[in-house]
Amino acid sequence: MSVWLPSAPCTPGTCLERTGPVTALPRAAGRLLAVIALLLAGIALLPVGRWVPAGAVRWWCRAVVRASGVRVRVSGAAVPTGGVLLVANHISWLDIPLLAAVRPARMLAKSEIRRWPVAGWLTARSGALFIERDRLRALPDTVAGITDALRGGAAVAVFPEGSTWCGRAQGHFRRAVFQAALDAGVPVQPVRLRYRVSGGEASTAPAFIGDDSLLASVWRVVSARGLVADVGVPEPVAPGCHTDRRALAASAQARVWGEHTAERHPVGPHGESDPFPSQAARDVVRPRRPRRSPPLLAPQPPGVSARVR
Repeated sequence: MSVWLPSAPCTPGTCLERTGPVTALPRAAGRLLAVIALLLAGIALLPVGRWVPAGAVRWWCRAVVRASGVRVRVSGAAVPTGGVLLVANHISWLDIPLLAAVRPARMLAKSEIRRWPVAGWLTARSGALFIERDRLRALPDTVAGITDALRGGAAVAVFPEGSTWCGRAQGHFRRAVFQAALDAGVPVQPVRLRYRVSGGEASTAPAFIGDDSLLASVWRVVSARGLVADVGVPEPVAPGCHTDRRALAASAQARVWGEHTAERHPVGPHGESDPFPSQAARDVVRPRRPRRSPPLLAPQPPGVSARVR
């Protein structure tokens, strides 16, 4: 596996909530059956998916989230029509239907999903684009494929962090996919995803991170009580605002997090340290060696002058 492969330090043992309000077992089982029924209905419609109206797709995606017991709140700007690159922070498997509820789009998925039983076939049939994350040489072809889709008027949804995070810590947006928006001359639509309990406190229960299994994650969601998914849609980044992908990625990331930067969450191996602590915190854990300047009055060899660092 490539050393550059995106990964998050979040793990189930240190990030996921062990306690919290839970619903009764029969109700949780009913939610699970409802989600399965909606997914089977969507599978049945895949062969004619291209003729299904976008409004019906959005309704179905919201229905999947609601059936799992999660209320959905969407706020913000209207998503542009035509080709657009949707980018969002990544926390849960719920992120995918939530993004589609904003605007149906072709997902950029990791190539490993193709090998998953059933899910791989379904993902491919949905029109998803695939990225080989451990092969840098394949990246230009992936960007070219996204560019062609955008030029054709499609919406493409991407999670630029490259991995799921717990929601209380976040990763940086990888900038490669933003080149496709520049090449196609289309807007970038940031989307902010957050999960909380009905009282307002942030919740990590929906997070799908580390070696957590999909079944365990789904059961944690359907058995939780009072979960709310907040979907924020900031103003899009218009074409021409930035001329390089680094600046475009930074602008989109700033609009996703805004003034509500995720709170720092201890996710170290024993739960005592921040995955990306501030510089001050790093200095506490690992003090810097003081820089030592040569004495100004120390005798110097001929031809060498004293320097002050």
